[in-house]
Amino acid sequence: MSGGLRTGEVAEQAGVNIQTLRYYERRGLLAEPHRSLGGHRLYPPDTVALLQVIKAAQRLGFTLDEVAELLDAGRRRHPGADLRQRAIDKIGEIDRRIADLTTIRATLAEVVEARCDSLTNCTCSDCPIPYLTIGSADRAAGENE
Repeated sequence: MSGGLRTGEVAEQAGVNIQTLRYYERRGLLAEPHRSLGGHRLYPPDTVALLQVIKAAQRLGFTLDEVAELLDAGRRRHPGADLRQRAIDKIGEIDRRIADLTTIRATLAEVVEARCDSLTNCTCSDCPIPYLTIGSADRAAGENE
């Protein structure tokens, strides 16, 4: 195969490092490239676009396993609604994470507002972290036994 891209060229054009490129090969996300007579890997030009698709899917929250499954479905030429359903599922997952992060942020804001000074021995009058009082109650119950 002549005219293929060498490892460094692919990595640079796709904005990944060489180790990432080789890792994706081992994972089966990229086909093993042909070799030059000198033993250098020669990738087809569409490898750069494929790497960009993989990185875009990762930025959307898909794991490499999920990306591999989606690529495999596409390679079989019958992707169906798999991407759509996975996107719907991913939106639900993101919504749950946003709700969790919103709760975490609100609790941290309460910690700041209450001027909490210790995770284990908070001296603020109305500590917003409930497990601290549970831990204190457990310790007090243990002392009374």
